[in-house]
Amino acid sequence: MSQKKETAVLFLALLITVGLVGGGAWFLKENIWPQNSQEGGNSIQPKNKLITDRISFGEKILSAIEASPTKKEGITALASGNYSRAITNLEAALKLNKNDPETLIFLNNARIGTAKNYTIVASVPLGTDPNGSLEILRGIAQAQHEINAGGGIKGVPLKVGIANDDNNPEVAQQIANALVKNQEVLGVVGPYASDVTLAAGSVYTSGQLVAISPISTSVKISNFSRYIFRTVPSDFMAARALAKYMVEKSQKKNTAVFFNSQSNYSQSLKSEFVSSVSLEGGQVSSEFDLSKADFSAAKSVEQAIKQGAEVLMLAASTDTLDKALQVVQVNQKRLSLLGGDDMYTPKTLEIGQQQTVGMVLAVPWHIDSNLNVDFPQKSRQLWGGDVNWRTALAYDATRAFIAALERNPTRIGIQQTLSSPEFSTTGASGTIRFLPSGDRNAPVQLVQIVSKNPSRSGTGFDFVPVSTSRN
Repeated sequence: MSQKKETAVLFLALLITVGLVGGGAWFLKENIWPQNSQEGGNSIQPKNKLITDRISFGEKILSAIEASPTKKEGITALASGNYSRAITNLEAALKLNKNDPETLIFLNNARIGTAKNYTIVASVPLGTDPNGSLEILRGIAQAQHEINAGGGIKGVPLKVGIANDDNNPEVAQQIANALVKNQEVLGVVGPYASDVTLAAGSVYTSGQLVAISPISTSVKISNFSRYIFRTVPSDFMAARALAKYMVEKSQKKNTAVFFNSQSNYSQSLKSEFVSSVSLEGGQVSSEFDLSKADFSAAKSVEQAIKQGAEVLMLAASTDTLDKALQVVQVNQKRLSLLGGDDMYTPKTLEIGQQQTVGMVLAVPWHIDSNLNVDFPQKSRQLWGGDVNWRTALAYDATRAFIAALERNPTRIGIQQTLSSPEFSTTGASGTIRFLPSGDRNAPVQLVQIVSKNPSRSGTGFDFVPVSTSRN
């Protein structure tokens, strides 16, 4: 690479690092948060909030979205027990911002009032990843709305609480302790990052409270606990699909892997991919740690090329996504690109642009691959736009709880129901059933980035299923 070209590329990489991120309304118009929507990585945030301030059933607002005066009035009314006024105000607030899942959840809670209900709580990182959290809350809100509008769970409505764990293991453990002590709580949807799920999972296990994560993919969660389930396939499935695609479909055998050694998720995906590539007859010629202080995208790519790499696999986590995008820019489409679901974000399209075209990612669900179920249409009507896999799998986690509550509405009963080989129910991504390990018994979907105008993302680029991709 010429010195002039390398200087230009490094300057662009610097711009990425300092946060060259547009508003990026992707799928839903309010998704303008600068934070990423990925599973991996811990966010170390101030922990001085009282745990009671982090949990709400409608008596306080947790979302970072600027609340309208009407929503604030509704929350005040709900906190004081004036349910009729709360319903009126929250219905009006929802008309002003129809894709705010917190408003819909609290509206449904207000409609329940003091009536008998079954309660679950969403544990999400609203303080550190509001965009990803809202995606999850939309899936939960949609499932709650549908079941309650249909008469409830054998006549009993579903109440949903929201807990902000900031994707912080210590905070998530404190929240887990509070939820375990609240005997009205029968289940938890979450947590988000694998590290956080593993940390809080020990508390949920000791308290015999089931948690179903729609996001955590680390292989360490398999067989971790009889009380921890997930609706997202493990990294083993994603790694195997990517390795198979690389060797069989792309006819390429030499790859370099970029990962974050500080992230359980990233380590898991990297290790599984290395093993899968070997089993497919390929080889990983080099590994690069994105978390190192002296990491250089330009030097790493050049080294990978010198060592014969034909493919760059990006197993980035939340806090190393910018560095992974530097790799994409420096690569200049010389080597093929693969990635995990971390890269499935509007930021990849906004920043990567033409340099990402052809990149193949392994994701749990894609809206265009699930046309045989009515979830995409219903979600589009409810939220006014298309949703992604995080919403779909959060919906599935909630549907799993609903199905278990129908059979045995107790903490132990839910665990026994979900663990049963006979258990199955239908969700956004088809049939939901769990393996003895607690893992979802389901495949992953490969998607490819293509240039598309008009595009669903609004960037001129989109993720489409590999089987239907067109450049």
